[in-house]
Amino acid sequence: MAKDLIIVESPAKVKTIKKFLGGNYMVQASVGHVRDLPSKTLGVNEAQDFAPEYIVIEGKEKVVDDLRAAAAKAGTVYLAPDPDREGEAIAWHVAELIKDAAKGEIKRIQFNEITAKAVREALERPRALNHALFDAQQARRVLDRLVGYKISPLLWNKVKRGISAGRVQSVALRLIVEREKARRVFTPEEYWSFHAHLAADTPPEFRAELVKVDGKKARIPHEKSALEMEKRLRGQPFNVDSLEVKEREKSPPPPFITSTLQQSANQRLGYTAKRAMGVAQRLYEGLDLGGEQGVTALITYMRTDSVRIAEEARQAAKDFIVSAWGPEYYPAKPRHFKSKGGAQDAHEAIRPVDVTLTPDALKDKLTAEQYQIYRLIWTRFTASQMASAKVEDTIVHAGCAGTLWKARGERVLFAGFLALSPQKDEDAADLPPLAQGMPLKLLKLEKEQKFTQPPARYSEAGLIKELEEKGIGRPSTYASIISTLLDRDYARMEDKHLVPTDLGDVVSVQLCEHFSRIMDVGFTALMESSLDRVADGEQNWVKLLHDFAAEFNPELAQASKAMSSVKGGLDAGIACPECGQDMRIKFGKAGPFLACSAYPDCRCTKNFSRDEQGRVRVEERAAENQEPVGTCPECGKNLLLKKARTGSRFIACSGYPACKYAAPFSTGVACPQCKEGQMVEKSSRRGKIFYSCSRYPQCSYALWNYPVDEACPDCGSPILTRKNTRAGMVLACPNKECKFKKSLEE
Repeated sequence: MAKDLIIVESPAKVKTIKKFLGGNYMVQASVGHVRDLPSKTLGVNEAQDFAPEYIVIEGKEKVVDDLRAAAAKAGTVYLAPDPDREGEAIAWHVAELIKDAAKGEIKRIQFNEITAKAVREALERPRALNHALFDAQQARRVLDRLVGYKISPLLWNKVKRGISAGRVQSVALRLIVEREKARRVFTPEEYWSFHAHLAADTPPEFRAELVKVDGKKARIPHEKSALEMEKRLRGQPFNVDSLEVKEREKSPPPPFITSTLQQSANQRLGYTAKRAMGVAQRLYEGLDLGGEQGVTALITYMRTDSVRIAEEARQAAKDFIVSAWGPEYYPAKPRHFKSKGGAQDAHEAIRPVDVTLTPDALKDKLTAEQYQIYRLIWTRFTASQMASAKVEDTIVHAGCAGTLWKARGERVLFAGFLALSPQKDEDAADLPPLAQGMPLKLLKLEKEQKFTQPPARYSEAGLIKELEEKGIGRPSTYASIISTLLDRDYARMEDKHLVPTDLGDVVSVQLCEHFSRIMDVGFTALMESSLDRVADGEQNWVKLLHDFAAEFNPELAQASKAMSSVKGGLDAGIACPECGQDMRIKFGKAGPFLACSAYPDCRCTKNFSRDEQGRVRVEERAAENQEPVGTCPECGKNLLLKKARTGSRFIACSGYPACKYAAPFSTGVACPQCKEGQMVEKSSRRGKIFYSCSRYPQCSYALWNYPVDEACPDCGSPILTRKNTRAGMVLACPNKECKFKKSLEE
């Protein structure tokens, strides 16, 4: 009897599913999408109701042939890509490619977690392909293609060749650019804060903030008024003016959805959204834990906007909590959370598959980043099912010479979920026993000059939160939106915050001026809602595209005529130091730079940066090493060590421009992969230094950390890397499965 075939997305899932289904099924992977629109043409027939022209993705021909061959031998084919719109699209395209080869039925199955029980239940309840879900993904793909393919050439002609526009990414860029503009026009205002260190009859001492002066909100705008306040308070008695004590319950937050996981990973671990989702994907697909456990999936599906929890998982959490902490740590009624309006609610929240597999029990079996992400997910889920904490809040107001001072204390009466997930309130102080009218002793008076601060730049977590609140994009797209903005050099990371580049600013301004509808936040959110209605079968995807094109095409035609070119550069607002003509900002391959407007008569160029108000500052290059580092193999002159505009070092002939010989800076360490090339220093478009094989593209081996010609004593890796950690500089093994690390001091 022919075996049935299960087709999943990734090879990692193949191993996990084979583990518990054994040899009863064939399991193969599509390795992601197998068909897409062509890369070199529009691939959308607008005259035929926007019919997409799908082709097999380059390099996927063998994958498709293998799937067709397996389908020809199978009884029933079960399509099991991820349970979302992208997964439905992959299933649909696979079905189209294998349907003439398959002898049996083709059915769709989906599961929220990769466990034996979930997969077997899915096999018992197959369904037909969901046409509405596929239409929603197809509509999004066609919309994005129309915008990107038609606007990008316009930007090539007017701004810089090779750049692109995106329907959602451009709106995200607008948010970053507008936040930067708000910062530049912000005018700081001076103010002074006062704090009093006070003591009662019994310790501890506590710190109170000045909040009112003569019954009005405290406002001390300059040093003169601060000195007057200090004089007013000198030698005057403090006493407790009022005391308010309240008990309250503090409830745990809901389990993670995609956006909150990305935000928490960014805030607490410093991980990018892309990195966090990559790690979560591996935890979902399954890891080899060794021993009897073997390949095991650790978390449920990580692309979700629902906080719903399966009843079985809720009961397992209850059993674990009661066993670990006691029955009082489980709420009287099981806890239910409500998903936000607009949530698709197709899948559960992100949770551990088995709550009894604690992070500490798996620590030695996971990489550091896998452990950190799993601990975040496990802790958040388990805490979400625990009893509320009971806390006592105390607010004390102290009076002195017509002024009022405030301090707040918090005391935990019952820990509840805080026993697992402590949350320290930085504003709460430890207060001594106090009573109304009690005299207080002033130990120290602090005054501090401060200035109001401009709106903060977006961190990744902050931008994701803003996108989610405004309904822009979907949780599954946030990581790719941010990555695209960085990869296109529209934004850069500075102190863990997103800063628009000059190129990003220009692109955003041009798009806002000529494509106001597409760049409108409200319109983009409305389009997401429309795509949701397509997925629910409530809206026709072709009509959606016709309505969009009716507004987009006239805007595009007008922009083609009216958009001004900036290829000649932007006014920098400074004069050329060599000839006095205006300097202009131009966009080169290595990023923006200053060039004299009198070119070619004057060839002066400079690097530059911007101050907080956005003004251009010329940056002189640091003096380069003029000591020879060798002899030029082409002309015999000295070779010099130089630095590229993006930051990496390289070797160049001192006879330039007559001799143009140049070579990357070599670390002297042989490539451990091909054993032929050497590891050389390079820099990414974002200016981040990395080290790769000199034989690239024949050999693609690369590292982020400086290679050291020393073998790993644990796994035998031929090289180690020099890595800067919080504990200082260490030698570490580049093999992700090896955890060898040694302090350089050793």
